[in-house]
Parts: sequence; structure tokens; C-alpha cells
Amino acid sequence: MKKNTLVLLGGFIIAGAIIFLLMAATPGSSGIELTMKELLASQDEHKDDFVTVEGLLIEDSIKWNPDKIELKFDVKDNDGNIMHVIHNGPKPDNFSEGVITILQGSPTKKDTFVAESVKTRCPSKYEGKDMKNYDPETHKNKLNQPPKEK
Repeated sequence: MKKNTLVLLGGFIIAGAIIFLLMAATPGSSGIELTMKELLASQDEHKDDFVTVEGLLIEDSIKWNPDKIELKFDVKDNDGNIMHVIHNGPKPDNFSEGVITILQGSPTKKDTFVAESVKTRCPSKYEGKDMKNYDPETHKNKLNQPPKEK
């Protein structure tokens, strides 16, 4: 074989290997996002997929095993559907009742989800007060006050 042909063939092999490794290393980019109701209704269809789903944490269901670094808990949606979750990783800091959990992983057996990552957010912490009770004068007075000394 000519030297140019060998170099070209080697380049294609290296490029192919890089593309393969990039695709194998990023399963989350090919995932899908479903509501809990959709996931529970079609769980068998998505058992090989990387899925993102949200649910409200049920605090009484939390079982944390620090020796195995295993977290088991249940989440529910607004329709009352309940899903059991297993996560082999650390427990999030603000893991309490009413917290919205964002789960990424795959469903396994009936109503069970194995989460590769568990994230939480608390909407009440970031929502504003009711606008009916808003008093613009109070707001204006607070803006004009000098900062408090520490």
C-alpha cells in the first residue's frame, strides 16, 4: 500500500474511534423528558431510555443507608400517581416534604425508577408574595432606607 493510503486509513480509524467514544460517553444527550403520568403509563417502552422526570417528594418514604450510599424514596405527581425511586449516591441537602425532585435515569420494574442523578428545587423559596397585598409605598420606603450597620 502507498504511504498516503495508510495515513488516510489511519485517520479514518482514529476519527471513527473518537466519534464512537463521544457517543458512548454522553447518554444523557439522547434522553427524553416525560411527566410521571406518561412514564408510568408507558414504563415498559422506556426501560432502555435515559429519562428525566419530576415529582414531589414524600418525606415519610425516605430510607437513607449511609453505609451503602443508597437512597430510596417515593415521589408523587399532582394526579396522585406514586413512583418508587432508588438512587446510589449522596442525599441532596434540602431533601424534605414538598420539594420537587428532578430525576434522571431509567425505569425498571413496575412503578420503580433507578435514578443516576437526583436534584431538588423548592418553588416556594423563589416565588414572590401575592400581588393583591403589594403596597408600592412600603417598597419605595425600603429602597430609600440606608443600609443597616453590622
